[in-house]
Order: sequence, then structure tokens, then C-alpha cells
Amino acid sequence: MRIDYFLDTNILIYAALGRETEEAKRKRANEIILAGRFGISGQVLAEFYTNVTRKISVPLSSAQAMTWIERLCRQPCVPVDPPLVKLGIAIAERYRINYWDGAILAAAEALGAEILYTEDLNHGQMYGSVRAENPFLNL
Repeated sequence: MRIDYFLDTNILIYAALGRETEEAKRKRANEIILAGRFGISGQVLAEFYTNVTRKISVPLSSAQAMTWIERLCRQPCVPVDPPLVKLGIAIAERYRINYWDGAILAAAEALGAEILYTEDLNHGQMYGSVRAENPFLNL
């Protein structure tokens, strides 16, 4: 299954929330979502749901968040299983990043993504076969 890129949770959060204070990021995130076939992971889905329903000042309802989850589940999605956890740990140790970012990179690699859109890693850096890109740098 070919994908064009992998999306980190923060990209999806910006797309879903559409806050006035982050309007430029919301627009850019939605452009990325519509621009090609992207991949996600079970971790991304769980983090998205938790963040948009609980960790923001004006959360989405559970039903609104579930509508997003249903749409996102149409994309290729890597399950979190023991091999992914182990690879995430190895990547985290190799690049001295946190486990959660290592697991995102492991999932991106599993789907063959060359690009990971994220704010959380060094823009332009190669992590194995995956390049991190911050799509919000020029906003």
C-alpha cells in the first residue's frame, strides 16, 4: 500500500480544531490532508482522540472526535504491536528522542513513508529512511 507521507498527531489536531488563533496552521494542515494519500498509526488515533476531547480549552465532543476518527481510519494505519514498540524504542535510543516520536517514526517507516509531517522533530533531518518536515515553518 503506497502512501505519500505520514502524519503526526499535531497535524491532525490543527486540522480538526480550527481555532482562530491557529487559523494558518488549520488551513495548512487541511491542505496536507487533502494533498495526497497519508498514513497514520493506532498511536496517532489514540493521541488525537485524547487531545481533542480532553486537553484543550474548547474540546470536541466525543461524537465529533469519533467522526474524525472514522474518516482517519480510511487511511493506511499501522497497529501498535510488540514489534512496533521494540522498533520505536530502538529508534528513540538511536536518535536520542522520546519513545513516542520513535514509535511514530517506526510506523512511518513500516508504511514506506519518505516524509513525516510533524512539529516535534528536527525539520529536514533524516531518521533512517524518513525525513521530518515541519509544514508550519513559513507561516
